[in-house]
Amino acid sequence: MKLVARGLVPDGVVRWKIRSLLRERLTEESAGGESAIADRRRRLVALLDASPVALATAEANAQHYEVPPRFFELVLGPRLKYSCALFEDTTTTLAAAEDAMLELSVKRADLADGQRILDLGCGWGSLSLFLAHRLPAARILGVSNSRDQRTFIETRARERGLTNLEIRTADMNVFDPGDRFDRIVSIEMLEHMRNYREVLRRIASWLAPDGRLFVHVFAHRTLAYPFEVRNAGDWMARHFFTGGMMPSHDLLPSFQNDLACTRSWWVDGLHYARTAEEWLRSLDRNRPEILALFARDLGPSAARLRLAMWRVFFMSCAELWGFAGGTEWGVSHALFAPVRAR
Repeated sequence: MKLVARGLVPDGVVRWKIRSLLRERLTEESAGGESAIADRRRRLVALLDASPVALATAEANAQHYEVPPRFFELVLGPRLKYSCALFEDTTTTLAAAEDAMLELSVKRADLADGQRILDLGCGWGSLSLFLAHRLPAARILGVSNSRDQRTFIETRARERGLTNLEIRTADMNVFDPGDRFDRIVSIEMLEHMRNYREVLRRIASWLAPDGRLFVHVFAHRTLAYPFEVRNAGDWMARHFFTGGMMPSHDLLPSFQNDLACTRSWWVDGLHYARTAEEWLRSLDRNRPEILALFARDLGPSAARLRLAMWRVFFMSCAELWGFAGGTEWGVSHALFAPVRAR
């Protein structure tokens, strides 16, 4: 990574290495054919059932969310949507793609004015602020594990005169909203969870009798695996997704004790690949300011290394979701209803 930070490794070489690691991962997870894959899935489900709700929450918070908010303002789109956007054609801008995915989530979650809505894992407030403006009679609770995110969203809400939005900081291992909701929406948060059966049981207890849960997770089409540091090749697990999961499209519907999946959708990986490429372009365009931002806390040398890590992270995301033309990894959408309401 130090050579990358010094500019001695071309991006093309970095991307070639990323693609080779992705091929290795696919070979490993597909080894032995269908029976071996099914056996690994059974073992994974047993592992998840024996796990706490979330692992390494402090590490995940530090890796993604305790970075200065200004960094994300310089890198993400105007809504600070730190998740997959939806590019409807080749001319779509990142700003328009952010709005398109938010609109799609509103439609698929069947969100409406007057509802009580829980945004579980609200990030920098892209959905919460969008809904607070769009649905003025709705009551919206956003939950994040980052104090910086809470402060940022609350400031934006005050600036916009939004009074129907509350933000809480919480650890999902112990979080309880103390209320019931008509809709619960989770956008790229459940990948940081482990015990999905328990998570869905708790979410079911927070839903009104006719409530619904809408989930947006990044996923592989058929394979599920944890992010674990096993060797030097597990760079993503070490630096950006400690304790995280790569779910498959059908993983969450495997845990239907309390919530039943009533509908699911698959979003082509090329949308996320282009999202990550846009983030990378923004990072490169704002490189001087980002280096100065990192240097305030880290010093010049460590700042260059930190920036290089984020560049490799965005390249890794772009190559992952762009792999095989976006047909392997993508985004999974699912709508769940309480079992009693099916």
